[in-house]
Amino acid sequence: MTEPFDPDVPPSERIYDVARITAALQQAVREALWQHKRDGLPVAIWRDGRVVWVPPEEIPGPDD
Repeated sequence: MTEPFDPDVPPSERIYDVARITAALQQAVREALWQHKRDGLPVAIWRDGRVVWVPPEEIPGPDD
C-alpha cells in the first residue's frame, strides 16, 4: 500500500513515486475493463504477438 497523498509534496517530486504511479495505473486499467464488461464491449489486448479481441463475458470483473 502506498502512503496517503500529501498535497505539500510538489509535482516535481511526486513523479518519482513509482509505487503510487503504478498503483494508480493498475486501478485505472481495472476500472476501464469493468466498464467495458458492464457496457457489453470487447477489449483489444496483445497476446502471442498479435491483437486479440476479448469478449465482455471473458473480461474479469470486480468479483472474479
